[in-house]
Amino acid sequence: MRMYDIIKKKRDGGELTTEEIDFFIRGVTDGSIPDYQTSALCMAIYYRGMSVRETCDLTFAVRDSGEKVDFSSIRGIRVDKHSTGGVGDKTSLVVAPIVASLGVKVAKMSGRGLGHTGGTVDKLEAIEGFCTTLSDADFIRQVNDIGLAIVGQSRQFAPADKKLYALRDVTATVDSMPLIAASIMGKKLAADDDCIVLDVKTGSGSFMKTVEQSRALARLMVDIGKNAGKRMKALITNMDRPLGNAIGNAIEVIEAVETLRGNGPEDLTEVCLTLAAHMLSLADMGTPDEALALAKRAIADGSALAKLKECVAAQGGNVRLIEDTNNFKRAKYSHAVVSPARGYIAHADTEAYGLASLALGAGRNTVEDEIDFSAGIVLNKKTGDFVEESETIATLFSDNAAAFPAAEQKLLAATTLQAVKPADEPLIYDIIE
Repeated sequence: MRMYDIIKKKRDGGELTTEEIDFFIRGVTDGSIPDYQTSALCMAIYYRGMSVRETCDLTFAVRDSGEKVDFSSIRGIRVDKHSTGGVGDKTSLVVAPIVASLGVKVAKMSGRGLGHTGGTVDKLEAIEGFCTTLSDADFIRQVNDIGLAIVGQSRQFAPADKKLYALRDVTATVDSMPLIAASIMGKKLAADDDCIVLDVKTGSGSFMKTVEQSRALARLMVDIGKNAGKRMKALITNMDRPLGNAIGNAIEVIEAVETLRGNGPEDLTEVCLTLAAHMLSLADMGTPDEALALAKRAIADGSALAKLKECVAAQGGNVRLIEDTNNFKRAKYSHAVVSPARGYIAHADTEAYGLASLALGAGRNTVEDEIDFSAGIVLNKKTGDFVEESETIATLFSDNAAAFPAAEQKLLAATTLQAVKPADEPLIYDIIE
């Protein structure tokens, strides 16, 4: 088998066999296929696409290129949620405790943030002492004991994807539906969960900018998961505005805790409850409506918040921070961003809001960058709100006051005002069964 022939076949619109795809991914993983041929095939896939069968084969080959985990010793149904990434997306900190408090096992491996999107692991590490690295035995023991553990991806999951993405990033082939789906699902399927709910973001703060693109990606990933024997569902959620009011790390944890207390922003609460309901429903906890009632009860009776505290304590975190969020370290400096005119906020370029938070120190451009956990943005006004001239629309936080001018400029440039109130947009556009 020759890589030349595989590239030519896909270039001419042919459908690759399972054997050809496996040969390609093995060569990417062991380095026997040169980068220029890998890039050539990625470009051919970009232009010619792949069938669902080809995309499934590509995903499974990526999944099998590295380590996998065995959760079979975890008692009960295992359910996970995966988000395609967004700004202010702290849903895992709310959803996982809700689901676990109702008896469904959540064995979650999460990633770190890079660029304008924040990572769940970074947020958890804003909790003093919280350990995001556990041995397999300790991880499984904790899930069996309390129903919930959240750790970083310390294993070498899907190494083929890491190599593929590095080349896609510099050859303008990132936005290929089959390559995106194989990248996301290849890593997700390396973990051993029974049920997966996908939170596919759409809008200016997400990778997929239109609902149609997000819907197509969601359907493809659901098909892949079902072909792997998983119970699957996907929600298309709005990321044309930040989720909640906090963008950062510690301040997002604080907002998540408030949401578990029943005092969270309406948009964050609605998305979290809906995600939790569908996770519970997939895990045989009733219809989505019945599961939604259970999720609401878990917040109302305090059991979800208690489960978060139990998880924090089990992983070495300072529970006092959850009991009283005033104990979190606060940024040395704050700065109010005021509106230059009066009118309605018609649109927010959410990606730019994320980049403003990054400029304050709340994120990283490279994996080696250090994060200022106290840095970030609290939004005083959001899309659809009316603001007066000189009224505060956001408050910036950082230990580096010199970062404020650039972050303020980004945020103001990303905020569009108009005289007429904009039409309301749904928080959840679609549910893909």
